[in-house]
Amino acid sequence: MSHTFFIALSYILTALVVAGLILRAVIDHRIQARALAELESRGVGRRSRRG
Repeated sequence: MSHTFFIALSYILTALVVAGLILRAVIDHRIQARALAELESRGVGRRSRRG
């Protein structure tokens, strides 16, 4: 029996995991950007902007 199926399955699973991690990072970035915009609209500034 050929191992092609198992190799292909491994690549597919790896691609799905990587895609899931990327999607999670994108969603988290959007959530954090909204939270930051909300804080800044309330007048809470970033420490990095202090001079």
